[in-house]
This record gives sequence, structure tokens and C-alpha cells, in this order.
Amino acid sequence: MSSVKKPLPRPALGLCAALLVTLPGMAAAMQAGKAPRAGLKPIKTASGKLTGQQVYAQQCAGCHGAKGEGSKAYKKPLMGDKSIGQLARYISQAMPPGPGKKCSVPDSEKVSAYLHAEFYSPLAQARNRPARVELSRLTVKQFRNATADLIASFRPTARPAAGQDERQGLRGRYYKTRRQRPMDQALDRVDPQISFDFGQTAPDPQLDPYLFSMRWEGSVIAPESGEYEIIVKTEHASRLWINDMATPLIDALVKSGSDNEYRASLHLLAGRAYPLRLEFSKSTQGVDNPEELKKKPVTKASLFLEWKLPHRAAQVISARHLRPVQVPETYVVATPFPPDDRSIGYERGSSISKEWDEATTEAAFETAAYVASHLRELSGAADAAPDRPARLREFCRKFVESAFRRPLTPELEQVFLDRQFASVTDPELAVRKVVLLALKSPRFLYREAGTSAADPYDVASRLSFGLWDSLPDADLLKAAAAGQLSTPEQVKAQAERMVADPRARAKMADFFAQWLRVDHAPDLAKDAKRFPGFTPEIQNDLRTSLELMVEEIVWGEKSDYRELLTAEKVHLNGRLAKFYGVELPADAPFQPVALNAQERAGVLTHPFLMAGFSYVESTSPIHRGVLVARSLLGRTLQPPPEAVAPAAADLHPSLTTRQRIALQTKPVACMSCHDMINPLGFTLEKFDPVGRLREQENGAPVDATGQYETRDGKVTKFAGARDLARYVAGSEEAHSAFVTQLFEHLVKQPVRAYGTDTETRLRQSFTTNGYSIRRQMVETMVLAALKS
Repeated sequence: MSSVKKPLPRPALGLCAALLVTLPGMAAAMQAGKAPRAGLKPIKTASGKLTGQQVYAQQCAGCHGAKGEGSKAYKKPLMGDKSIGQLARYISQAMPPGPGKKCSVPDSEKVSAYLHAEFYSPLAQARNRPARVELSRLTVKQFRNATADLIASFRPTARPAAGQDERQGLRGRYYKTRRQRPMDQALDRVDPQISFDFGQTAPDPQLDPYLFSMRWEGSVIAPESGEYEIIVKTEHASRLWINDMATPLIDALVKSGSDNEYRASLHLLAGRAYPLRLEFSKSTQGVDNPEELKKKPVTKASLFLEWKLPHRAAQVISARHLRPVQVPETYVVATPFPPDDRSIGYERGSSISKEWDEATTEAAFETAAYVASHLRELSGAADAAPDRPARLREFCRKFVESAFRRPLTPELEQVFLDRQFASVTDPELAVRKVVLLALKSPRFLYREAGTSAADPYDVASRLSFGLWDSLPDADLLKAAAAGQLSTPEQVKAQAERMVADPRARAKMADFFAQWLRVDHAPDLAKDAKRFPGFTPEIQNDLRTSLELMVEEIVWGEKSDYRELLTAEKVHLNGRLAKFYGVELPADAPFQPVALNAQERAGVLTHPFLMAGFSYVESTSPIHRGVLVARSLLGRTLQPPPEAVAPAAADLHPSLTTRQRIALQTKPVACMSCHDMINPLGFTLEKFDPVGRLREQENGAPVDATGQYETRDGKVTKFAGARDLARYVAGSEEAHSAFVTQLFEHLVKQPVRAYGTDTETRLRQSFTTNGYSIRRQMVETMVLAALKS
């Protein structure tokens, strides 16, 4: 398709519900001669005299199996969440596949009711294929977080100085010379970010424009886990340390040539602070005498500290990610891992591969080497101390207990400690062996391994991995040892404490990124002629705007899920305000602004999502409809049998996007899915490909009406986005979808494995607690942690 200049994001493929993939897929295969028509004997008796089971046996079982399990002809089982009426409509229009007479309406209604009750519906699936809690390995994120917290447990906890907890930015000291001695200090202040263009002047009258220097100290907080590219831009000398304060990440103290930009990469874990120091010096290289300096022209001076987050353009590190206090170093495993399976909506550690096993081995060696190089700091054992062997053995005991999330039994202590220290004469080598053994043990790599029933330490582990994706902290282990994790009230008290931790915030930020399919649309690029000014900087700002909206609502006083869908304000800074037609100063910071308040509907119409789920030149009701169906309403969608490129706008220049989509998806095989997807996406058509409000397209008024048919066959009509948002905010179906997805993201197990009534209980607690997202996190973990 010539008008599309980028690959379709994954949501473009999610156009068919589960059954409506199996049946059309079978039809396409049989029409191509790829499957036998076994069992598809015509029904010769009068319609209405056969039961649904008999209709299924004669017309369907040949391809779908006697119990809907599939067959050699068509392997996919029959399952999904369509209503009986939706199934009946499709069957009467398209089954049996191929040319010829279709199943009559009465018979299609009977067979739909039968297969829905017997094996298609979620209730039937739960009955026929009961889910169970699976033994799972640590996900990649959990492995990295666990090793980071394991090492951190031997370091002092960073405690900000009084009055500095809430301040943002870095502490900056400004000096009159390059030597940065206390006697030469002119200023001591907190700078919100490092984005300075001094030109040919000095940052303060006390400083000489020919010669001055600065040093910033504090910490930087990573908003998400991944590889970060750090960038320092300056015409003068600079050095930057992040996390490793012994070795500069960027060393441009001595400049050569005309380089003014320096880059380096490192892996950071979300929700954690890393120590940072940045030094800058302005002078003419090789000239120290102030009088000699003044004989030369004043040179320009600027300094910018930027980063490039995963899937984003470079940007200045903002104040919200900087703090003016130093924290201890955080250990981060650098070993690359194969990605975890996310095919069912959340990361799972249910599969073991050779690549994963090799990665854990390499990571264990990496961690052992790190421990050995920091052994004095971590163990507190001086090199020449007479009690060094005993202290190293005690360090190893604590290390293994933390890794295993429980005290060691005498048998385990003998295996992991006694034998290792007895087998070598060098206690440092014994430490390395203990670290390797512990990190390769199933007791570290797997959840709840070696236990037949949940005990307090299992409860502690479930809580910590559920809320932090990491190990229990000292408070949790202390509660477990005291037997204070046995009642819902005790577990709830711990969960409420843990929800306030930055690691819980990081995990929830990841949940909302997945819930809104943010990473499925990393490239927001648009046609520059049609949408001038939609720059990478604007795209970065939109992502920040969405994050701020979600963060403010989730961590606000009410934490009300419904507000995510009904909020009328959008966070804008000066740059975004100009692009979206709002009056704000050019340098205005992010703030909530009423943007098209009568039309906007929270995250549903946020410009980032409207742009992300659009094409380069046009909107995409299909992408947007799939987002609503999958994430907000929890409908099961699978890829269609064949990828179909959307109809190019220039092939139908007189049609609106809505008309083109209706034309392309008119065939029965398409409408079996698109009769749900299209009407949901059409409600968002008043927002153009960059998320700006529009009333017309191609000279015609935009038609933003739509509708939705629930699982029980009820149809609700919408006049536009706000109607849809209000419906979703109050829909039990949507509430069930949200609490189920939240449960599975936190627990990383199927909700049905915790009982057929678990989803109902979660939805009821959600309603009782005023749709509070934070309270739902707590209720979810209480339920999951105490499962026996």
C-alpha cells in the first residue's frame, strides 16, 4: 500500500475473536482445498427437529472435533467470548464454508447455544480445561530486580537529608576556578535540569565568563527498565558518572577536535535511583593564567544532559527524574537474556530454553565477579581481619537466605556453605562458589520451589514478586519469621506498606503501558506535509503527557479507575500547547489543561494514543477499535488468517476513512469480527492522526457514532468518544476486564487458576472500594498471597 510508510503496529493484526478466527480460517482453508470436508453432511430433516448437539455432530464436528478440540483438518480449539447471538449470525452466514446452502437460522441458533454452553464460552473452558497455578521461573525483569535487591540488602539504605525528600533536580556547586575547591565556591543551589546555554556570559555575576566550573551531584531515577543512551553536549570539558562512581561513564575532560557531543549506554531498572555526578569546566585549553585568558575572545559555553529512553527520541533529563541527594550504587546484571513470552498479555516464565539457561549461568558468573570485587564493602570484612573467614561465611549465609527467600535448613547449610568453605583454602573463592550455586539453584530461579504447601515465607515471596517483581525485604521476612502473614488483615497491612514503594509504582507504570498498548506504537511519525510541526520532540512530550495523566490519577487521593476514562484535562507544556492550539507560555512546564473538554475522554482520546493508533496519513478506526475491544473491554482477539493491507486513501479520494473501512470490511468473513471492532473505532473518528479535534474530513462532517454488543447480546449505541468512555467507566464487563488484567500482570498466573469465582470476587471488591486502583492492587495481592 503506497500511502503507508511504516509497518503496521501489532494491533493491526488483532482483528478476529477466537472463534471467528477458527471458523473463517477453516472456510478459507477448505476453499483452497487444504482441508477435507469430513463430517459436513447436509441436514436433510426439517429445520427445528434436530437438537443443537445433533446439528453440531453433522455439520461441524468433522473439522472442529467432537468436543470442539480441533482436528487434523483444523487444529485450533473452539473457544472465545462472543455471545450466542453473535455466533448464530456468523454461522448462518458462513457455515458450512464454501459455496452452497448455509446452516439455517433456527439450526444456527441451536448449534450456537450448544457449543457456547459445552466448550466455547469462558465458563465452559474453565469447566473443561481447568487452569492451574504453574511453577514458573523468574522472568527476565524479576531476575534483574532480584539480583539488584539481593546486593542492595548488604548496603546502607539511602536516606535523604531533611527537607530534600521532595525537591527535584541536582545539587549544583559553582566555582570561580577549574579546581573546584571549597574556597573557590560561589554558588550552591538545586538546578531542576542540566540545560544551559550561557553564551559568552557567566551563569552568575560572581563568576568570570572566561573561567568557571560547576559540579552537580544527586541521583537519577529510571522510569522504565531497559537500555538507556546518555548524552552530554558541551563545547568545554566535562565528565559524567552514573551508578559506578569510580569510573566515568563519559570522560570528555580533555577535548580533541570539534566534538561537542558524547554518548554512552547503560542498562537501568525502573523505579530505582542511581547516583550521579557531572563536572563541567570552562576555560581555554592549556591556559591557566587569568590575565592570559582575557587576552583571548570569550568563547561560548553550553551544557546539556540528555538521555534516550527505549523507543524514544533523545531529550533533556527532566526534573521529575532527578533528585539532589546521593544514593548507594545499584547492581544491574548486564548479561543479555532472551525475551519472555508475552503472547497472552503478560510476561510469563513458563518456558525454559537453552538460551535462558545459558543467560542465567552467565549472569551468575557476572554477579559472583561483582560480589568478589566489592566484597569488603558488602561483607564488612577487612582484608587482614583475623575474623575475616567467619564474617565471609556469615555474609554467604545471609546471601543464600535472601536469594532463597527463607532461612536455611541444616541440610541446605551443609550443601551451600559448609562444603564450599571446606573445599578451598581461599575464603574469597568459597564466596564465589556460594554465589554461583545460589543463583543457579531452583530455589532462586523458580517461585515456591521445594514446598508442598504455602507457608509464611511463600506468602512473603508472593507479595514481593507481585508488587515489586523482586525479593521480600527485611520487614517482610521479619513478619514471616514471626508468623504475622497468616491472616488477610496481616497480609493487607504489608501490601499497603509495599504499594507506596517506588518499585510498585514502576510495576504499575509498566502495567498501564501494556494496558494501553503503548509499546505497540513506538513510531508516531506522520506525513510532514499534512502534519507540519509534529516533530520527535512533540512525540516525546505526548508520551510524557500520557504518563503524567495516568500517574496523577493512579497515585492521587481517590485513585479512581473511572477518572482514567472521563478526565477532560490533558497535561501540556508550552510546546504541546502551541501545537494543539492552547495559549500557554513557550517555556511553560507540564500542567493539566482543558483541551477540547466537551470531546476529550481521558486516556481513551489522549493525543498520544490517537496518534499511535493511526497511520502516517490517516486515522485507523480498526487499530483504535482493537485497542478498546482488547484492553478496555477484555475481548479475545486473534490475528486474522491472512494479513490484509488497508485500502489506500488515494484509491478512494472522495470517501471518508469511515466509508473506506466499511467498504473494505463489508464481506461476511470480515464482518464476523469487524461488526464489533469498527463501531468502537468509529466513535474516535473526531480525532485526526495526530490527535487533534476535527469536525470534517474530505469536506464531509465526521460521523463518530458507534455501538457495542455485549457478551450477553445487549446493544448500546454511542454518539461519540465521551459516550463510549462513560459506558466503559460504568460497565461490569470493562471492570472485569480491568481487574483480571491487573491480577495477571501482578501475579503472572491465569486468574481462573485461583477459582472460578475469583474474577467475580475481584470485581466486587473493586466496586466496594470505589474503583480505587491502589486498593485493588492490595486486594489482589491479599487474595493471591494466601492461596493454599
